[in-house]
Amino acid sequence: MAKPEFISSDSHVVEPPDLWVGRIDPKFADRAPRQVAEPGGDWWYAGDMRIFSVTGGTETGVRFENQSKLRLESRYSEVLEGGYIPEKKLEDMDADGIYGEVIYPTLGIPLWRVPDTALLNAIQRGYNDWIADFCAAAPRRLKGVAMVNLDDVAWGVGELERAAKMGLAGAMITVYPDPERSFDQPMYQPFWAAAQDLDMPLSLHVGTSRVIPLARRAERSPRDAATNTLGTPASYVTAAHWVQLSLSHLIFSGVFERYPRLQVISLEHEVAWAGHFLNVMDYTYTQRVPRPDWYRFKGNAIPSDFFHRNVTISFQEDALGIRIRSAIGIDNLMWG
Repeated sequence: MAKPEFISSDSHVVEPPDLWVGRIDPKFADRAPRQVAEPGGDWWYAGDMRIFSVTGGTETGVRFENQSKLRLESRYSEVLEGGYIPEKKLEDMDADGIYGEVIYPTLGIPLWRVPDTALLNAIQRGYNDWIADFCAAAPRRLKGVAMVNLDDVAWGVGELERAAKMGLAGAMITVYPDPERSFDQPMYQPFWAAAQDLDMPLSLHVGTSRVIPLARRAERSPRDAATNTLGTPASYVTAAHWVQLSLSHLIFSGVFERYPRLQVISLEHEVAWAGHFLNVMDYTYTQRVPRPDWYRFKGNAIPSDFFHRNVTISFQEDALGIRIRSAIGIDNLMWG
């Protein structure tokens, strides 16, 4: 019998220290992400904002052994080479029985807290160049996802088009924007249209909320950016709150009715919440008194219809979610 070939819908790279050297507009070079060696470990900074240490690439399998061994700080020299060298990643994938991976950043996730739009755009453009080169080593097995900021929708459309031309497989947008720019607003229609026409799925990854008050708080206290915006028990437990808001805005404003081939993916929020989410959406649409400004779907369509057609959820370790998979939809689930 042939060995199964699994595909991971949510894998990551660990950005190398020199990623932005020569890959960012020179006017942002002094604020580009860089590593600083501190007494306890190597830390990433963007300008004066202290982001986090490099533990994301050094803790492989540790928590399955003993949670007490997990660390908040480590050295880049400890990162597995498969995190940043494509040939080594392929060796690791072969060892794990993984044929293909859809690849996301690590540092790129908290960088969504950078409040300066122009700087964030420049950072993301540099990363997109690097991940395209990384995946070019094995384009059938390594599928990179671009980072695309939508503070400026026109910039986002242009970067999405550029990413598609470079062979990237989709785009990662903020899991939730500034509340004043929520995804139910018409300003995003050119971007939804471009994503549909380019066949570029859009990813809503955990930890990428671009809620500006959080970013501003980190900016005021740059040394404490990590603890101010990420990593509290409450932030982990309620992570799915942000993706539910964005999916609700997309569905209830009719985005998927207008752009029926647009695909949106939830990453690392697990899946058990989706069963209740679907029930509440349909109940709200069919049982609550509709206000004049509520969007009404054509025919007899209900919110869950668009979820089943346009939304996919990636999971890692959600035994409860798997038990209720029929309530969510097998075709809407992917493993990462």
